[in-house]
Amino acid sequence: MSFSFTDPKPDHDRSFSFNGPADVEEKLQTITELAHELLRLVAEVRRQISN
Repeated sequence: MSFSFTDPKPDHDRSFSFNGPADVEEKLQTITELAHELLRLVAEVRRQISN
């Protein structure tokens, strides 16, 4: 899934279909990891801006 500031509609290359509880847990873990990486990158950009 991607996001563009000029075209904020996500593409739909990835689907979030679920086949059971373990699949849901795996998807949630992936989302959590992506969120942590996003927060890390935001913090890095803020550090660069403040210097």
